[in-house]
Amino acid sequence: MIKGFKEFLLKNSVLALAIGFIMGAATGKVVSSLVADILMPVISPLLPGADWRSAKLVLSTGVGADGKEVINAINYGNFIGSVIDFIIVALVVYLITKALIKEAPAPPTKKCPRCAEMIAVEATKCKYCTADIATAA
Repeated sequence: MIKGFKEFLLKNSVLALAIGFIMGAATGKVVSSLVADILMPVISPLLPGADWRSAKLVLSTGVGADGKEVINAINYGNFIGSVIDFIIVALVVYLITKALIKEAPAPPTKKCPRCAEMIAVEATKCKYCTADIATAA
């Protein structure tokens, strides 16, 4: 049973998945802190009103069984704030990803003389028109 469990962990890359999940959670905390502690204090003065996240459209009010006022409202300020937070976090993640992960260069290609499709330089036959490609000797 232990051997089977070990094979399961190694075969299915469970350990790599767990490490990726942990790193993703840690990165999420860093990005959230960057947005909340660094970017939002700079952006907040540009947004209207001091307490715009508590904006709501009151549909009805009433008195509950405990004597307290009950308000039925659409909290659109909180929703708009969440959308703005999401856009900022997504932008920061995009910028970090672009800075840290470089795109691999495209493999070298050449044009098929018969059909003009791009094929690998090492190709001896075009995969599109099946023409034999002359190789330089």
